Amino acid sequence: MTDLYDVIVIGGGPAGYPAAIRAGQNKLKVACVDEWINTDGSFAFGGTCLNAGCIPSKALLESSELYQRAKDEFAVHGIKVGDLQLDLATMQKRRASVVKTMTGGILALFKSSGVLGIQGHGRLLPGNKVLVTGPDGKERTLEAKHVVLASGSVPVRLKNVPHDGQYIVDSWNALEFDAIPARLGVIGAGVIGLELGSVWRRLGSEVTVLEAMDQFLPIADGAIAKEALRHFKKQGLDISSARRYRARRSPAAPWTSCTPMRKANTYCKWTNWWLPWGAGPSRRACWPRARALSSMRAASFKSMSIAGPGWRMCGPSATWCAGRCSPTRARKRV
Repeated sequence: MTDLYDVIVIGGGPAGYPAAIRAGQNKLKVACVDEWINTDGSFAFGGTCLNAGCIPSKALLESSELYQRAKDEFAVHGIKVGDLQLDLATMQKRRASVVKTMTGGILALFKSSGVLGIQGHGRLLPGNKVLVTGPDGKERTLEAKHVVLASGSVPVRLKNVPHDGQYIVDSWNALEFDAIPARLGVIGAGVIGLELGSVWRRLGSEVTVLEAMDQFLPIADGAIAKEALRHFKKQGLDISSARRYRARRSPAAPWTSCTPMRKANTYCKWTNWWLPWGAGPSRRACWPRARALSSMRAASFKSMSIAGPGWRMCGPSATWCAGRCSPTRARKRV
């Protein structure tokens, strides 16, 4: 039997849940399907932003700023804190509490707007039908006059740099470290890399940020980017722009050192690599036509190419290599 709705939204992130709530406020029959699962196995609406992006990163930014100010600035104001200690477990507990409060608010808004929240994976079928696979594997079919696709994004991972969640982590893992890394290498000086790079630097890590682009924060106004760079360096982040690096394996741990390709016999070793080079669209079974998938891939991945025995991240002036690949400019593929 097919359940009928006016609107079905696939994805409960910051695009999907407001769309569902607004449709519900307009007296439409609405369902919102989302399959987000937290690391503890719990389900939540809110997508990457609320669960593993904007909200938890801001919570850690606030906590780490207070710690840094208590350590370096309070004494100037005549405030003595004595033996200052960092309890990372409590800090992470607060982050999780902030996230839980925010995601719980979405459920309250769903209830007040008459939106049915469904936990599970939604797949778009012909005829405005949506196949929902629940956590228990059971399937049900929904049908609507309108279907909104807001499936969100997932961290980009490359085959030749295997993500292991321990030495090589993505932005989701970097939010949940249970110990402060001694040395942290951040590949990519974008918003995500700089935010959490700042967090772990304030808490005591030695952080190196590697950016392939010639200009720091190219998406920002030039004057703002210049001022931001000054503040980040003052904070203690070692930021290197317009550099090309080749990853090398270490006997002690995989992928813990690198060689700048413009300077021979120079090495930097890290206890962890964090690779926040961006996020790609979450396309799992959401697009019923190969044509739609092809057009999305062309739009979203036109600046990335995977080729040869190594991998290449392509941009206006960037070639990142791993394995045995030559330091030549990678070709753009669409």
